[in-house]
Amino acid sequence: MSIKAGIDLELRKLGLLSPAGYYVGLHIRFAAPLLDYQTYPQEWKDRYTEQAYALRDPLLAWGFGVTGSARWSELGIPDPFGILEDAARHGLSFGVAVSCGEIKSRTIAGCARSDREFTDDEISSIHDIVLRLHDTTEPPDSLTKAQIEALSCIAAGDRHTAAAAKLGISESALKARLTAARQKLMARTTAEAIQRAKDYRLM
Repeated sequence: MSIKAGIDLELRKLGLLSPAGYYVGLHIRFAAPLLDYQTYPQEWKDRYTEQAYALRDPLLAWGFGVTGSARWSELGIPDPFGILEDAARHGLSFGVAVSCGEIKSRTIAGCARSDREFTDDEISSIHDIVLRLHDTTEPPDSLTKAQIEALSCIAAGDRHTAAAAKLGISESALKARLTAARQKLMARTTAEAIQRAKDYRLM
């Protein structure tokens, strides 16, 4: 099974356990996640963005402070801006938070329901899913020399034909190296792969 297929499978499982939606930020580094997925209602996503809640979210404060899982009602983190109350008004009345990984590459997730608290078994299942997603998407610690050369040429502004000529390889070989680098970095585009390689100090 490919990495993408594995991620999709775990997210489907998470969706079944989170009828009011979920958010997963995988490998948060430099204040931004490597990957993020969410199924919260659009109205809540818009509200969250408009109010800049990410800067004051008790779920995120909890997630950076500890690892493990807890119901939102049990986080023990002050919520002076009433973010959780606002979430409840948008149908996210009950939730569970999960945090795992080293602080320099932390994964934080939130799952919600509108009808009742999550059971202990559901929390355990959600925690296991998030942990598997974290492990599956662990950033690489290196790229091959060929992948770095290919990305570097494109980063310098070369088009595929010019980059291939510079490296003394066919254009199809260059594209294969770029594809392999994108897959390794879990990037959708070559530009995204270049940025991630720089962020991870791989080139």
